[in-house]
Amino acid sequence: MKKLIVLAALALSPVFSAQEMVDKPVQSYQTAQYQAKKKAFVDNLLSKMTLDEKIGQMNLPTSGDFTTGMAQSSDIGKKVEQGLVGGLFNIKGADKIKAVQKVAVEKSRLKIPMIFGMDVIHGYETTFPIPLGLAASWDMNLVQQSAKVAAREAASDGINWTFSPMVDISREPRWGRVSEGSGEDPYLGSEISKNMVYGYQGKDLANGTNILACVKHFALYGAGESGRDYNTVDMSHVRMFNEYFPPYKAAVDAGVASVMASFNEVDGVPATGNRWLQTEVLRNQWKFKGFVVTDYTGINEMVDHGMGDLQQVSALALKAGVDMDMVGEGFLTTLKKSLSEGKVTQAEIDMAARRILEAKYDLGLFDNPYKHGDAKLAAKEVYNLENRNIARNVAAQSMVLLKNENQVLPLKKSGTVAVIGPLVNNSINMAGTWSVATKHNVSVNLMQGLQANYGKEVKFLSAKGANIDYNAKLEEIYAAHGKKTDRDNRSKEQLLKEAVDVANKADVIVLAIGESAEMSGESSSRSEITIPQSQVDLLNELKKTGKPIAMILFTGRPLALTNVKDTPDAIVNAWFPGSEAGNALADILFGKVNPSGKLPMTFPRSLGQIPIYYNAKNTGRPLDQKLTDKCEYQRFRSNYMDECNTPLYAFGYGLSYTKFNYSDISVSNSNPKGDQTIQASVTVTNSGNYDGAEVVQLYIRDMVGSITRPVKELKGFQKIFLKKGESKKVTFDITPENLKFYNGDLKFDWESGEFDVMIGTSSDEVKHSKVNWTK
Repeated sequence: MKKLIVLAALALSPVFSAQEMVDKPVQSYQTAQYQAKKKAFVDNLLSKMTLDEKIGQMNLPTSGDFTTGMAQSSDIGKKVEQGLVGGLFNIKGADKIKAVQKVAVEKSRLKIPMIFGMDVIHGYETTFPIPLGLAASWDMNLVQQSAKVAAREAASDGINWTFSPMVDISREPRWGRVSEGSGEDPYLGSEISKNMVYGYQGKDLANGTNILACVKHFALYGAGESGRDYNTVDMSHVRMFNEYFPPYKAAVDAGVASVMASFNEVDGVPATGNRWLQTEVLRNQWKFKGFVVTDYTGINEMVDHGMGDLQQVSALALKAGVDMDMVGEGFLTTLKKSLSEGKVTQAEIDMAARRILEAKYDLGLFDNPYKHGDAKLAAKEVYNLENRNIARNVAAQSMVLLKNENQVLPLKKSGTVAVIGPLVNNSINMAGTWSVATKHNVSVNLMQGLQANYGKEVKFLSAKGANIDYNAKLEEIYAAHGKKTDRDNRSKEQLLKEAVDVANKADVIVLAIGESAEMSGESSSRSEITIPQSQVDLLNELKKTGKPIAMILFTGRPLALTNVKDTPDAIVNAWFPGSEAGNALADILFGKVNPSGKLPMTFPRSLGQIPIYYNAKNTGRPLDQKLTDKCEYQRFRSNYMDECNTPLYAFGYGLSYTKFNYSDISVSNSNPKGDQTIQASVTVTNSGNYDGAEVVQLYIRDMVGSITRPVKELKGFQKIFLKKGESKKVTFDITPENLKFYNGDLKFDWESGEFDVMIGTSSDEVKHSKVNWTK
């Protein structure tokens, strides 16, 4: 194991600005000639298909992990041979997938190949930080690169379709699936959304190394009431279009091949059966040309929503615009009857089948159904040194320094370090949630990473100190999907004593606490988002030793850290860093990499503030800014009697080992007219003692609008690298496109008036300049 870890030497990639990132690929299948050829091919194939075969293309069962010898004999294998399966998901391994594909193309009547999907969410076997962590990098090159690596690995192992990216905007940290998204902001979320699509799909879907992307969950899944998974969503259309829809549309504009319907209802109709969503918005307004797939048993679940029996809800989904039924087999078992009863039309079935066949054509499967998946190629492509180095770099760039008093970090490369916490030696939790293909046993944990990189210079001592939670039953729930927490059956007193004894022998303490991997993710809503008391008690006991404490926070969501933030000297939010977690943490802790991550989601002070997000709107009785800054209460103003209005850590916040100073903003034209482009610039100076990267953020406020407007909105960002003492002028181009919003008539336009242009290091630390812009 140690040899494997040491091999993963860091290969830092350069940091690019948003302007320098890879442009949208011009996909080869977008030409008119290609489209005409595809249409003719699919027309001919459809003319030969029976009704059962067409409906079969719309059926997406899960296979389970069967052996190659079961490909024909299993129930799934028999359905494949009968032409009743369009694709499979959750089957892993090139040889297994090839065996099933062989049944489809050699045994079925029309020899139509299948697509093979998997939840490749943040990497394949080489696993990157959870998506919320990846978003914290604010580096679109790394975002795109992570998707490219995932696609290449998955494709070599037979997968040609991923159910990613998840782009649901959420302001609700109680919802576990915030870990799988990009946070609270529509602009940042949109940039990440399109770059994930570019990374997965590339320029040529048929080249065998790219895979179909699937943007999800359409729509509004991240806005469930009370943060409870699968729960009701209800909001105005103005909010939908301005705040929640942009990342989905960005994926569509980027050419995403498929869209997944969400579980929740929208306007009182479940999204899976919502024609306004799937047809009016997605296809008619946004011109989406791909296919729509349900989420797992999404059609069947409309029965519990109260939309009818399985036949009724299956017809509802088809008529809404759904093309493929994941697992539930409602299409397979009821559509033929619904057609005979006039409840659906032949044209609707034909269109759904067509869209799936077109996706297979784009993948090149009709020319070579075996182009994805080669065991020998997979042995070279999957989890190789190059990919692990990339994952290590991405993980380090994603970490956010929340606190660093007295420059406790970076650590000295000498002396003794006590490494304490319930996840210090736990490899299986390093990849976080939705790590379906990860080889957890070789993921590098914190202790392994420190020892492998600095064990010759520094003496490392370790102790567990505490379990994840005092409650053993809760810890069993947290250990879902085999993500064991390695619960220690010693008493809390014994665990604490061991930790304190180890700490007393050290010069500094590295304390790793927070959540275990499956405390966030699907079906992992929490009513309290604090660190469990067992770990808080450990922190407090270690504080009594008087030794400096650098706290590593493992988490899949923003946590309320008010009760612990003052105790450690430094806090590094590591998220769940992935396969190379320990190596990336070693790079950060010892200064090989200077932290540059910025929060993509607000951290609240307390549960009662939720939802709290930076781009909120003013009330008619806003609290005076001076009182807001002082956290003082004022009656008859919008504030709490017992809590501040401000967050604990704001959107866009993140420290560095160095210091960046911002000049005042220079605007090229304070009174622009019409479609002019203006420039807003600041000079950023690295005035500290370390080289480092900084994310320079542009926000704009529309001061007066026909509808109320947010107090600020992110409209641009650039990630720059500055050597110690270096200065750089950072310029943003601003056009009327940056000022547009959906008004009360849902018209996307901008309005003349005054705009507050803000540039800074986070959403709550900005410089200001006024611009009066007229049409």
